[in-house]
Amino acid sequence: MNIQNLIKQNHLELLFQQGLFGIEKESQRVLADGSIVTTEHPKAFGSRRFHPYIQTDFAESQLELITPPSKTLEEALRWLSAIHEVVLRTLPEDEYLFPLSMPAGLPPEAKIKVAQLEDEEDVAYREYLVKSYGKYKQMVSGIHYNFQLDTEFVDALFNSQNEQKSAVDFQNDLYLKIAKNFLRYQWVLLYFFSATPTVDKKYFRGSSPLKPNQYVRSLRSGPFGYVNDPEIKVSFENLQAYADSLEYWVNSGKLIAEKEFYSNVRLRGAKKARDLVKTGIQYLEFRLFDLNPFAPYGMTLEDAKFIHYFILLMAWLDHTASQEDIELGKTRLAEVSWEDPLSPTAYSVEGELLLLEMQNMLNAIQASDEIKSIVKEKFAQFENPGDTLCANVVIAMEKFGGDQKLGADIAKGNKKNALERFYALSAFDKMELSTQALMFDAIRKGLKIEILDERDQFLSLQYGDHIEYVKNGNMTSYDRYISPLIMENKVVTKKVLAKAGFNVPRSVEFTDIESAVKNFPLFENRAVVIKPKSTNFGLGITIFQQGLQNRDDFAKAVEIAFREDKEIMVEDYLAGTEYRFFVLGGETLAVLLRVPANVMGDGVHSIKELVAMKNEHPLRGDGSRTPLKKIALGDIEKLQLKEQGWTIDSIPPRDQIVQLRANSNISTGGDSIDMTDQMHESYKKIAVGISKAMGAAICGLDLIIPDLAKPAEPHLKSWGVIEANFNPMMMMHIFPYIGKSRRVTLDVLNMLFPEMK
Repeated sequence: MNIQNLIKQNHLELLFQQGLFGIEKESQRVLADGSIVTTEHPKAFGSRRFHPYIQTDFAESQLELITPPSKTLEEALRWLSAIHEVVLRTLPEDEYLFPLSMPAGLPPEAKIKVAQLEDEEDVAYREYLVKSYGKYKQMVSGIHYNFQLDTEFVDALFNSQNEQKSAVDFQNDLYLKIAKNFLRYQWVLLYFFSATPTVDKKYFRGSSPLKPNQYVRSLRSGPFGYVNDPEIKVSFENLQAYADSLEYWVNSGKLIAEKEFYSNVRLRGAKKARDLVKTGIQYLEFRLFDLNPFAPYGMTLEDAKFIHYFILLMAWLDHTASQEDIELGKTRLAEVSWEDPLSPTAYSVEGELLLLEMQNMLNAIQASDEIKSIVKEKFAQFENPGDTLCANVVIAMEKFGGDQKLGADIAKGNKKNALERFYALSAFDKMELSTQALMFDAIRKGLKIEILDERDQFLSLQYGDHIEYVKNGNMTSYDRYISPLIMENKVVTKKVLAKAGFNVPRSVEFTDIESAVKNFPLFENRAVVIKPKSTNFGLGITIFQQGLQNRDDFAKAVEIAFREDKEIMVEDYLAGTEYRFFVLGGETLAVLLRVPANVMGDGVHSIKELVAMKNEHPLRGDGSRTPLKKIALGDIEKLQLKEQGWTIDSIPPRDQIVQLRANSNISTGGDSIDMTDQMHESYKKIAVGISKAMGAAICGLDLIIPDLAKPAEPHLKSWGVIEANFNPMMMMHIFPYIGKSRRVTLDVLNMLFPEMK
């Protein structure tokens, strides 16, 4: 079967380049000096029994981070980034992830505790490995690269040939060809991506095989890495032979289980190799790769893409490696692993010829210029070994005074970067912060996440067979369909609440500017609020809390409100302080004081300059990707200044507070202060009652309260509700400007998945 011809004749070039990708990355938890911790796996990551993203490898100190299967490498690395940020922000303050594969700062073996998993067999297996290999050898970390050919491609390829009658056998042969050729030429990838030139002397049982000041390309993949005894030889000739030989070594007692066979390629799709004969190989796991310490997540996207096309080349080649070729490949791997990383490899000619084949393949399948450029750069590294990853690692180690110091410095830098925007998941920064926070908590707890529609903030969350759908972070199946429709319409909201006996201010509705302005005399000298009938985020709202004096100002405010809706309300202004209540499932979880947008005078700068200075705060931004929003100086702000006798060019005296908005929405530049513990319980109960009247499981309520310490009384002078909000902003409770954080996203998840408690 000539795969090249079949791809060309059937125009499968694009499908050939598709697939599913997954990354499994191991890392040791270390202290600031790079020494490995002896603490247990952090309980904050939930149960390892089911966690899809954060597991433990050999020891309690060794995390394994696992991405979900992704259709692109960009998406796989994106998930790896997000999982890393969750881990680094959740670890204790003095813990980090070591970026090198070979462990440094090894504790005494007695202090290394094997992973205490719930499955006793898993623990027993690790204890067996301790006896067979010692604890130190188990502490090596790396990256496993999982790849599945596009199933549509495999089907099309099978249907385009006549030699193989069984689709399962055809698929097995195809994956076996990739595996065999990979084992033959894997040394090429080791040359480019190895990064384990040395290790802590304690790692070796007995004296170190390394001479003083000697560096090698890869201790991890060499004879002193985590490898089987040389006598363990498993046949890849065909799947039957593979299963037979693997079972032989297990039955002979030389392997305790099939998973103890540490091949750099594993055939995946069933728990037992024998089952693969019937069910078929579903994907391949490539275990060759050292951690790249200079990549924040252990592997760069460019290198991951090169590996992808290298794997495709293994299928594309017009020959298939024999078992003898595979053994030659293993020998060559061992030789290259022990070479000086700053010197050329002895097999550069073979490597260059293979990359020439790769370039021919890229041209034939019309691959992107990006991957062609990547391959060209790798090609040059045969002539310039000093440009390889391992050479750069050696140079960095020399500069820092050893692998442990280098690793510690990088580890601290990685954690610092992860904490820089502590409120966001960088990889999913286009999504709303509330959705990002929910995803953060879901990753940490171990819920499976599927992004159904990123732009529309639609997620699927799963625990076992239980699936819940969430939009915008807190819109769920727990809400009645009518609830958001009621809250979206402020006129209806007021009527529903008034009918239910709650205090609401009087209001008049208008459907056109002309009739609203004609009614100016009704509101003259009264404190009023002009706002759209249906809006969120405080848009289009103007407040005249000192009393409405000027018809033109009223007309301007009406015009602003009509920009946001076809119907507006003119409502009595309630004196007091506005608080936001976050209600979930019959309980008020958080109360926030939102201080309207303001600046404090310094006697030197104008209001315009003070706003610009305040907007430089790192938490201020567009308000959807930052906890606080930058203050604007638009029409509403200018009207508010005019009411106080200011302009944007005025220079207020020192310590003078200048109000730029009357409404206190965070989305219009306000500040947030947590008041949950200070708020009298009677108001929290009122908020719960209002939420029930709205038929909402999750609700944000704005109440005006003159004195939060006094118990509520049944009249407007005591309290009044001015707004009910579906899909209330959660970030202002999680990251308040002042006060205690209320992680309400966790409460959303606990409501959806009570069984996880």
